[in-house]
Amino acid sequence: MKVLDAHGSSADDNFLFSFEGAFDQMAEIEREVAPFLQALVAYAGKWMPDVVRGKRRRKFSRENVWESLKERRDESSTAIGLFRAHPPELDMRISLQFPPLAPKLRIWIDVKPLSLFSKTEECGRFIEMVRAWAIHYPAPYASAHSMADRELAGFPHFGREAEVSRRDGFDKIYEVCWLNVFGPKLVESVGRARMISTPAHLVEELPNGSVLLVLRPTAADFASDEARVAQARAHAHLRPDLDFDTVLHRLKARSAALVPVEPHFHPDLAPLLSRLPDTFALSERQQKIAELNAFRPPEPEEWLPVALPSDVEDPERVRSHYDDLSEGLVAAMHTKVPSIMDATPESLTDLDFYFWRENFPERYTRELIDGHTAPALGAYLGDVLVRRLGGTWVPRQKLEESQVRVGQRVWLPFLRARRYMQSRQALLDYSLTQFFHAVGRSVPLSASAPPGPSPARR
Repeated sequence: MKVLDAHGSSADDNFLFSFEGAFDQMAEIEREVAPFLQALVAYAGKWMPDVVRGKRRRKFSRENVWESLKERRDESSTAIGLFRAHPPELDMRISLQFPPLAPKLRIWIDVKPLSLFSKTEECGRFIEMVRAWAIHYPAPYASAHSMADRELAGFPHFGREAEVSRRDGFDKIYEVCWLNVFGPKLVESVGRARMISTPAHLVEELPNGSVLLVLRPTAADFASDEARVAQARAHAHLRPDLDFDTVLHRLKARSAALVPVEPHFHPDLAPLLSRLPDTFALSERQQKIAELNAFRPPEPEEWLPVALPSDVEDPERVRSHYDDLSEGLVAAMHTKVPSIMDATPESLTDLDFYFWRENFPERYTRELIDGHTAPALGAYLGDVLVRRLGGTWVPRQKLEESQVRVGQRVWLPFLRARRYMQSRQALLDYSLTQFFHAVGRSVPLSASAPPGPSPARR
């Protein structure tokens, strides 16, 4: 049963809700879970889960939720996931903690895209659902907000050491989100009268002493000037030690960091650079796109105007050695980079992205890289030039002097591979993708070679 990935590649922001409430340890667990499910079914609307994952995946139903919780239970806890097979994307986690630990119900909801919550109707249903949960499962703190803005705000540690954050939790008003549930302890620390008088769209005292606070009717427009003023006003009200103008300036800076940046990457590197932003946190992506837009790699220097003559006694045997090196790389990498079997320009870009994502040059030893990876990569790169651009090998005793003649120049793939594998930044400065494009410009299109067999099949 296939489900969508709420964390897949996309420029869209996510809507996040986190909740941790207590439940009655003396009651039957099934009865205690029932109010959670009742509110979920009543109010989820467009993001209603349709898949339950425990030890296996099942179609969503109350019975299957309960069955999955039972089959995943151990002595002190149980946890399941709820997902969707169709847009919008959902990643929802439910966990229960049992005695001797403090009985807790944890709920994590991640919906994509955030724009789903641009309508007052959808947001109103969500508020009703959270109200029902917060009344039945008393929570010290809960919140719903943009994922990207949460990251910029420093959730969940807010500049504290992780150990301190785990120990103290949300022990003061570090941030005011679109939706907030402040437990009795937080309410009393602020002052109930001050809390109730917070300027916001909704401020409601709950029967258990908690306060439900919603800044504005909708969540998706959190970065607008009007929303930031409301957020700053509420935060400064709840924290008199904070200066309104300072808080507002910080919030507007966060909004500026999230303004979409149009990609216009270096044309030789666009196939590679376009993949990189999705590897960063949502809150960093626009800044990274701007940095990658400005990136200009050095022009390839791994070429000679005139070939060095071959200085090997048996060129065919040396070329066979290059084949062995190339095939060794294919054998080692084909499960991680399946397109390596095709030996195409796209294969080179896939290798670039893999090595960069894995931080390969700084993750593995120089002995492995210099003795094995770089030589094999140089042979593979040369092989792609031979078969895709009509090149011919000019073998040399020293690997880094070995050349591939393409057009009016001879190119040095082993030297390129050595430079490429020096650091993570070098993977971009000396990318295989850019090198292939540069070599391709040195030969008329009509002179390029027809597709050849995969190096693993020769």
